[in-house]
Amino acid sequence: MPTAINAAVAQQTAAGSVPSTTTGTTEGAGGGTGGIYTAIISRNQPIISVKEKTYEELHKKCLEKNILYEDPDFPPNESSLFYSQKSPVKFEWKRPREICENPRFIIGGANRTDICQGELGNCWFLAAIACLTLNKKLLCRVIPHDQSFIQNYAGIFHFQFWRYGDWVDVVIDDCLPTYNNQLVFTKSSQRNEFWSALLEKAYAKLHGSYEALKGGNTTEAMEDFTGGVTEFYEIKDAPKDIYKIMKHAIDRGSLMASSIDDDLGFSYGSAPRSNIGELIARMVKNQENAQMTQSTVDYQGMEERPAWTIVPLQYETRMSCGLVKGHAYSVTAVEEVLFKGEKIRLVRLRNPWGQVEWNGAWSDKSEEWDSVNEAEKIRLQHKVVEDGEFWMSFQDFMRYFTKLEICNLTPDTLEVDKFQTWTVSVNEGRWVRGCSAGGCRNYPDTFWTNPQYRLKLLEEDDDPEDEEVICSFLVALMQKNRRKERKLGANLYTIGFAIYEMHGTKHHLQKDFFLYNASKARSKTYINMREISERFRLPPSEYVIIPSTYDPHQEGEFILRVFSEKRSLSEEVENMIEAERPLPIIFVSDRANSNKELTTDENVGKDGEKTQANEKKVSAARCIFSLFVSFQRSSTKSHEESEEQKQFRNIFRQIAGDDMEINAEELRNVLNNVVKKHKDLRSEGFELESCRSMIALMDTDGSGKINFDEFRHLWDKIKSWQKIFKRYDTDHSGTINSYEMRNAVKDSGFRLNNQLYDIITMRYADKNMNINFDSFICCFVRLDAMFRAFHAFDKDGDGIIKLNVLEWLQLTLYA
Repeated sequence: MPTAINAAVAQQTAAGSVPSTTTGTTEGAGGGTGGIYTAIISRNQPIISVKEKTYEELHKKCLEKNILYEDPDFPPNESSLFYSQKSPVKFEWKRPREICENPRFIIGGANRTDICQGELGNCWFLAAIACLTLNKKLLCRVIPHDQSFIQNYAGIFHFQFWRYGDWVDVVIDDCLPTYNNQLVFTKSSQRNEFWSALLEKAYAKLHGSYEALKGGNTTEAMEDFTGGVTEFYEIKDAPKDIYKIMKHAIDRGSLMASSIDDDLGFSYGSAPRSNIGELIARMVKNQENAQMTQSTVDYQGMEERPAWTIVPLQYETRMSCGLVKGHAYSVTAVEEVLFKGEKIRLVRLRNPWGQVEWNGAWSDKSEEWDSVNEAEKIRLQHKVVEDGEFWMSFQDFMRYFTKLEICNLTPDTLEVDKFQTWTVSVNEGRWVRGCSAGGCRNYPDTFWTNPQYRLKLLEEDDDPEDEEVICSFLVALMQKNRRKERKLGANLYTIGFAIYEMHGTKHHLQKDFFLYNASKARSKTYINMREISERFRLPPSEYVIIPSTYDPHQEGEFILRVFSEKRSLSEEVENMIEAERPLPIIFVSDRANSNKELTTDENVGKDGEKTQANEKKVSAARCIFSLFVSFQRSSTKSHEESEEQKQFRNIFRQIAGDDMEINAEELRNVLNNVVKKHKDLRSEGFELESCRSMIALMDTDGSGKINFDEFRHLWDKIKSWQKIFKRYDTDHSGTINSYEMRNAVKDSGFRLNNQLYDIITMRYADKNMNINFDSFICCFVRLDAMFRAFHAFDKDGDGIIKLNVLEWLQLTLYA
């Protein structure tokens, strides 16, 4: 079941070491994460993407060829049914015309009594469908009504769902899983009506399989049907005016559902482990019993036979009053009725099974209805029929039910009588392990690395009765694609958010800010639901919202929506991408002259002298570090070289050889000898590829080598970066944590945004999210080189460069 963690009382724990395993995420319907890695991902699009044809195009093609559509992406086999276990019986996939005579898409309009639950354990989804049928405009958006088994039938149907900010069209064929010619999953109360079964199939395709729909929260499907925002109430903690809130919700077309927690702690919102074999075996037995019962009933004179509903009893527990624990109900009406001279508050609910109803006061056959006049009965649509729908008093509703979920089609406040409009902002983001998956405030070393979103509340509410200067707003945090990734082992993360007041800065807030500032507001709990939302009232000001998982290192995508009554601004806090103007490299116009300057004192022309020079390279590399220290301390203001500088120049000559230049291999020998003297670095030295990158950074004439001045400039950089590395290698392990790269990059003079920090982590961190010295230096070499290249091409300083293909390839290949 959804597990709530109170952020205020959660025990303080240390971040500890990063687990070596990671849960991958893939992109689902609705696209990526707001442009993250666009430049990287787009380079592969021409290879992997195929333009999908629309429903209209596919439908037209099938009619022209006189064929029935077969969906290649959701085939009629076991892969579309289950992912965790194999079915012990073989289902037959049949089209409606093979199941019954005279199939219809919708008979007499889609309504809440059309839906009967099958064997899947997805009452949460069916409860949402029942709510959807109460709003005809929304129903037509999700279920396009221009579809038929009669006119232009081609075995193809389509449905539309809201997916993380976008509406997507899901195209399916009409092959449905059956056993003994009975639909296995959702079915209609009328045997020849198929809109609900096809809608369920489209939703299963959206999530990868039918099994992926097992266990969930009604709010999840409600939001996918509407794009609305959901509010979640524990009924025991509900506000005093909860009846008024429910009444306003119904009047404004909001979708609403309720449930009863199981004594064992199970809620319909969870997906317990189950044996598919046992489930199917029970289904077979129930269908055999149903057929025996069916054979004793005379249907002569009836136009259509009813579909037999197999009530799933695996998770839900029926109470003596007729209600079912661990089960979702649709709330379909909230009304008042005059009873014996006083007004009684009533709530109408529907069981998705299509049967099993409340048998207490105000149930279908209860004596209370005898005191209600016929006009009232008609207004309340009171019927004595076993269809799963029933009335009960609001008092009994509050007594028995434990959870209430309301999906507002627009987030109009339900606490006031007048209609209000809200402004909405949507931000997509990503928690990246080792970079921006910092966990909650219990992990202060990493919490600050989470994505940050600035919220400006600019105007106070228009409420003359409220003397406070207050802005009302609602924050909704939704994690993406977790249900679709169930087959890969993904479960819902425990998520929440905190809100802090901030002033004057547009940069990513650092660790110290959160150590010394308390949050102004936060989600009441961290909970493992797809979305968590909450209303707040804060004074006009500037705030920052920090969405996070409860534990650090959990990777996933999310969408953050902010709804406010008055004008507001919401955007991700992003650093400007910039670097401190780099010191110019000494560009040598005539490298030959530069090299001649090194060899003025002596001419190394004899073979014996060449050999002697080569033999001196090893010893020269060993002593270059100690000489370089004194070289660093020498005054650079004087045009005359000090003795230490001259000695350093002579050693460089010994290493460089006849060409007076160092290539990548020679540079590697020099640097690795230096690294060996730094026992505290615990480094295995530089890879040859890293040294090639360093050569490319400093090479001013494209020779693939560097001269003395270029080498000296490189050495300056490496020394400064080494100091930064040692500053963050607090445990002297020879590595730094990837989360610390943000500060290290900042200390070196670069300003990057979250996307680039994510890329650095993916590119340079190991499986434990640590970065060694070689990778650290290589990262800074590349950053320095790319910034230099950009500034070189950005002639007019407008932040835009234009390259032809040759320049682009030269720049990227030699980096």
